[in-house]
Amino acid sequence: MKSGWIYILSNKRRTVFYTGVTSDLQQRIYQHKFENGSKFTKKYNVHELLYYEEFPTMYEAISAEKKVKKWKREWKIDLIKSINPEFDDLWNDIYC
Repeated sequence: MKSGWIYILSNKRRTVFYTGVTSDLQQRIYQHKFENGSKFTKKYNVHELLYYEEFPTMYEAISAEKKVKKWKREWKIDLIKSINPEFDDLWNDIYC
């Protein structure tokens, strides 16, 4: 069974968060950054990767994404800080 990823993107000012799920993290983030990731991310210039986490199956990743999408902003910030306290764009961590 294929693994899955959840990820959180933001704009440069960190005022907007977008939570997504994918089976191919590199390809999906590339699409958000350079192609047509989604209408929402394009409209709000949301293409900096702040958080990502792998799950053993897509089912588990989808379940986690649904939970995180319902979270309050403060909870998402705490989740991001758990691996990325400086809120850096983690694109280079996954694309190299």
